[in-house]
Amino acid sequence: MEKLTRQSWLPTTRKEVKERGWDELDVILFTGDAYIDHPSFGMAVIGRVLEDLGLKVAIVPQPNWKDDLRDFKKLGTPRLFFGVSAGVMDSMVNHYTANRRLRSNDAYTPGNKSGFRPDYPTIVYTKILKDLFPETPVIIGGVEASMRRFTHYDYWKNELQKSMLWQSGADLMVYGMGEKPIVEIVRLLQKGVPFNKLNTIPQTGFLVKSQMEIPVNRNWETIFLFSHKDCLADKVLFARNFKTIEVESNRIHANRLVQHIDDEFLVVNPANAFLEEKEIDKIYDLPFTRLPHFKYKSKNPIPAYEMIKFSVNIHRGCFGGCSFCTISAHQGKFVSSRSEKSILEEVKKVSQLPDFKGSLSDLGGPSANMYKMKGVDRSICEKCRRPSCIFPKVCFNLNTSHKPLMELYDKVESLPEIEKVNIGSGIRYDLLMKERNVKGGDDIDGYLKRLITKNVSGRLKIAPEHTSDNVLKIMRKPSFELYDSFKKKFNSISQKAGLNQQIIPYFISSHPGSKEEDMAKLAADTKAAGLQLEQVQGFTPTPMTNATVMYYTGLNPYDLKPVYVARSKSEKEKQHIYFFWYKPEFRNRIKASLEKLGRTDILKSLLGK
Repeated sequence: MEKLTRQSWLPTTRKEVKERGWDELDVILFTGDAYIDHPSFGMAVIGRVLEDLGLKVAIVPQPNWKDDLRDFKKLGTPRLFFGVSAGVMDSMVNHYTANRRLRSNDAYTPGNKSGFRPDYPTIVYTKILKDLFPETPVIIGGVEASMRRFTHYDYWKNELQKSMLWQSGADLMVYGMGEKPIVEIVRLLQKGVPFNKLNTIPQTGFLVKSQMEIPVNRNWETIFLFSHKDCLADKVLFARNFKTIEVESNRIHANRLVQHIDDEFLVVNPANAFLEEKEIDKIYDLPFTRLPHFKYKSKNPIPAYEMIKFSVNIHRGCFGGCSFCTISAHQGKFVSSRSEKSILEEVKKVSQLPDFKGSLSDLGGPSANMYKMKGVDRSICEKCRRPSCIFPKVCFNLNTSHKPLMELYDKVESLPEIEKVNIGSGIRYDLLMKERNVKGGDDIDGYLKRLITKNVSGRLKIAPEHTSDNVLKIMRKPSFELYDSFKKKFNSISQKAGLNQQIIPYFISSHPGSKEEDMAKLAADTKAAGLQLEQVQGFTPTPMTNATVMYYTGLNPYDLKPVYVARSKSEKEKQHIYFFWYKPEFRNRIKASLEKLGRTDILKSLLGK
């Protein structure tokens, strides 16, 4: 491994800036996470992209917002702009459980310690910077700003909130994966375009005073959403807004969206649908150290880094379209895959990291098995408005061949530095079942056999999420019968190979559409399948998901029909304890609930001897 120096990382302090001989910085980035110079961490990526443009860039990780604000002042005023991100996660998901209890840990901080970022850092950091440096532009980005770019439901305040761009007072918003827009922003600024004229860049949002004309853009049609005031007055209008937003977010050629907020118009330009191979390769080939900043060397490990340090991301985006998930809303529905060459080069670099013992923990992405998958005929994709390419059935135009993935596994495993490749990302098992994926080809069975016999480290993660067909339909997930079919294949292949392995299924309670009776049935179904569940969670409404809109409105945004929602603490608790039917402390409560529901049939199968 190339010897690292203090200058191998982007500077974080005035001393580190001076060591580079810089008198002025072009861009200063603020993030709610610790600084980990790895392509899995957004601010590190943006920092490296800006550095690659020849800019002088610094990162201020987890600034103290409670003292004399010296962390915000220490690097002075940048020549171009400040960049602000809450971090890899929405801060409220990071801080609070599904029951709104404050968490005592933070995986993105050394030692897993909490308290190193405020609630809504995007707002807090931006307001501080605008107070201290009112003439310097601030650009916000990251998951928190992206998922809160329009009027959105905030579960922790239990109310609709205005766009985070409006709340923060920032000058510009970059949403989604921000490399392409940030490069275009810098290109225009370097050409002398004033900051307040940056209104033609895809994947950005800006505000215009109501009395001023919205800039004309001939590249895009404009759709006016219902205003924030309209959404507050009528949940139906909020639901209708979401459908428009999701449809446009999943299109290759989308429309520009405009929403009225008080005395301003929020203008959000369409996203770049995906990155070409050479574009995504260029990002991952940047000179990341793939290590936390040297200042953390004497501190306790950062759990989020420990989880991924020996893994390699091979693609972005997800066409699953699950109702409760934000991946497609942030990374896009269309998969952007890296080249084999780029991936192999990163694997070699990972193999040179301290403590590497020859085993990769993951070679995957948002879903492990979507590498190189895309529409056979792009012109068909250009007309598509579906939120999912695989629900309610696999699209006839989707190339779901696993051959490129198997070839990649072979090439990675052939490297002398690599002894084993584990697949730690969850797989989409509905892409591996011929009854659903009739166009998958003969390589489906080949991939499944290879995965189970060579790349599963004893446990394989999949996510059936529920057993009720009604709930699964709302989730945009396949029938639980498919899980049974997959499990039989998994067990058969494992047994023939003499391997003692297990599937680790993930399930959710209290998802919109799920009633107590559905959860009781889930418990009985999973018991019959021989499961005592470990990976379970209560539904947490996160901004800008279909399921969250259902939670708030009680309506399905696509047909505006009522959907049952468990909202009270007692309703949620009643559902959640069914996961743990095998624990004696819950037996009497479950029995009483089932008797009250009149479901003695489930009671007998669940708690009977």
